[in-house]
Amino acid sequence: MRAYFCLIFYQHKSVLQIKNEKFAPIYFTIVILTPLEIILLSILGFCLLVQLYYVLFVHLKLARVSIEEVPLSARKPISVIVCARNEIVNLEQYLPALLSQDYPEFEVVVVNDRSWDGTEEFLEAFEKKHRNLKIVKILDNDKFIAGKKFAVTMGIKAAKYDWLVFTDADCIPASNHWLMDMQQPADEQTEIVLGYSPYMKRRSLLNALIRFETFFTAVNYLSFAIKGMPYMGVGRNMAYKKSLFFKHKGFAAHMHIPSGDDDLFVNAHANAYNTEVRLHSDSHVWSEPNKTWAGYLRQKKRHFGAGKLYKPKHKFILTVQIVFQFLFYAFFAACMFLSREAQYVAAGIFVLSIVIRCFIYPKLLKRLNYGDLRWWFPILDILLFLFLILNGFLSMFGKKKVNWK
Repeated sequence: MRAYFCLIFYQHKSVLQIKNEKFAPIYFTIVILTPLEIILLSILGFCLLVQLYYVLFVHLKLARVSIEEVPLSARKPISVIVCARNEIVNLEQYLPALLSQDYPEFEVVVVNDRSWDGTEEFLEAFEKKHRNLKIVKILDNDKFIAGKKFAVTMGIKAAKYDWLVFTDADCIPASNHWLMDMQQPADEQTEIVLGYSPYMKRRSLLNALIRFETFFTAVNYLSFAIKGMPYMGVGRNMAYKKSLFFKHKGFAAHMHIPSGDDDLFVNAHANAYNTEVRLHSDSHVWSEPNKTWAGYLRQKKRHFGAGKLYKPKHKFILTVQIVFQFLFYAFFAACMFLSREAQYVAAGIFVLSIVIRCFIYPKLLKRLNYGDLRWWFPILDILLFLFLILNGFLSMFGKKKVNWK
C-alpha cells in the first residue's frame, strides 16, 4: 500500500510570456511515499517543532534582552568566596585581580582545603600584604565529609557580609568593575544573581568543544532565568545572600553529592521573583578550561550526577530538550535510508533547522564572548551532541566516586 504526498511547483514565466497567456500553467509533482516514510518524516518534523520551542521561545529571549549598565556606585559591602585545593599556580596569577576590584568595601575569603603544594605558605604571606584578604584553613579530619561543599560552607561561615559573590581559584574577572555589577541589586527581594563565565581560548578541538558546550549551558540557564524559570547557576560567577544559605540549611539536602554547590543550591531556592541575571561584559569571569579529554570527562561526570536531583519540572524540560535533539538526528539519519523523495524532504527539514538556528545562535555566540565559534556552529553542534551522548553513557556505567579536586 502506498500513500501520495503532493508538492506544488509554479512554472517560472517572464512578464512578456504571462501577458500572452490567459493563465500561467501550474505543474504538479506527485511524490509517492510509503506510510512508513510519512510516519518517519512526521516524527522528524515534530522533533523540529520541539527544538524550535527552545530556540524561539526560550533562547531568543536572551538574544533580545537589553544588557544592563554597570552601576556607578556601590550599595553594600561584599564577601567574595574562593575555594582552593592545590591551586598555588592559579592563586599567584589570578588572586591579585580579585583583590584589586574597584569597589569601596569588600573582602576576599580564600578557603585552603588541605593543600600540600605551597598554597598555605603563599596565602599566609599574601594575607599580610592585603587587609581585605581572609584565609580559612581546613585540616585533614575524619569527623567531617571532605569536599568542596564543606569548603564553601566554611567560607560562608567566615564571611563578614551578607552578600556573597562566588568564583574559583582559576578564574579572573573581565574587568575591575566585576563586583560593581555583581553587587546586591537595589530590589531587596532579589536574593540570587546569576553571572556568566566563559572559558579562555586555546588552539585545539577540545577547547572549541568545551567553549561551545559552555555556551549552550549558559544560553539555557540564563534564558530560562530571564523567562522566569531559573534552574541552575555556575559557581565560577554567581552571588546570593548569606541569610538565604542558612535559612535553607545550606547544602544539607544534597551533601552526599560531590558536585552541586552551585547548580543544586540555585535549583532548590531560585524562583522568578528572587533571581536576576548579569550579562554586561564587565561582569564576566574568565576561566581556564581543561586541557585534557580525561580531565574534561571527569568534570562532566560530576555535573551529570548533580542533575539527577533537580526539581521534577526542571528535569522534564531538560530531558525533553536533549531527547528530542537525539530523536531529531536519529530520525534524520534513518530517513537517509529511505527513498530519494523522502531523503529530499528530510534534508529540507534538516536545512530549515540549521537556517533558523543560524539566525539566533551566532548572535548569542558574539554576545557571550565566543564570536570566533559562530563560523563553526553547525559542525560543533553535531560534535557536541555526539560527545554528550558518550559522556552520558560513561557517567551511567563508569565508576561512581568522583572527587572535586
